[in-house]
Amino acid sequence: MNLLLLEEADFISADRVVLRDRRLKHLQEVHRAEIGDCLRVGRVGGLLGSAELLRLEGREAELCVTFDRPPPSKLPLTLILALPRPKMLRRVFQTIATMGVPKVILINSYRVEKSFWQTPFLEPAAIREQLILGLEQARDSVLPDIIIEKRFKPFVEDRLPAIVEGTLGLVGHPGGFPACPRVVGQPVTLAIGPEGGWIPYEVDLLRESGLAPVQLGERILRVETAVTALLARLF
Repeated sequence: MNLLLLEEADFISADRVVLRDRRLKHLQEVHRAEIGDCLRVGRVGGLLGSAELLRLEGREAELCVTFDRPPPSKLPLTLILALPRPKMLRRVFQTIATMGVPKVILINSYRVEKSFWQTPFLEPAAIREQLILGLEQARDSVLPDIIIEKRFKPFVEDRLPAIVEGTLGLVGHPGGFPACPRVVGQPVTLAIGPEGGWIPYEVDLLRESGLAPVQLGERILRVETAVTALLARLF
């Protein structure tokens, strides 16, 4: 945890917060914080700043906080992601929050198992938990937008063209396609498929909606690895 993210419920006054949950444990066991220490903090959805530890007890800590600087900029990106398997989904949420992705659209695909949509990790509270962990790592305070689109064809045909408009549209897919471009200087709409990749019909439909297929080489990557590799290459 590189940043203590503060929720509205933590505030007992305009510049005082009290922590009683895992963040308290982190202060005690990882930071080994002491009275008077200065800590990095951020207000969820707001500014970053610093905090002085005023009181540290077994069950709670009290801090005096000030906020004086904006969070880091987000990437100029909309990420469209075929729903990964549940265990991987948690890691992907953390990754996209850490790397500064502002908007993620989770969609269905032929190779996405129906049972994946029933996972409790898609509950709003579970999504938020993983995003918070990613923000704490990156010292960011603004949660990405997570949108769920369960119907592939209506989304791609009816809504995707408007999303792609004015951006560089790309779809990651192994095969005989051009290499993914490097360090682009414009907003990007990027689609990444499931573990087994998109099926040809899906690639064709995505192409018709404005996404050009690109690849990263012969090796087949896990979804979480592909997300990191593509974002690092593009930005």
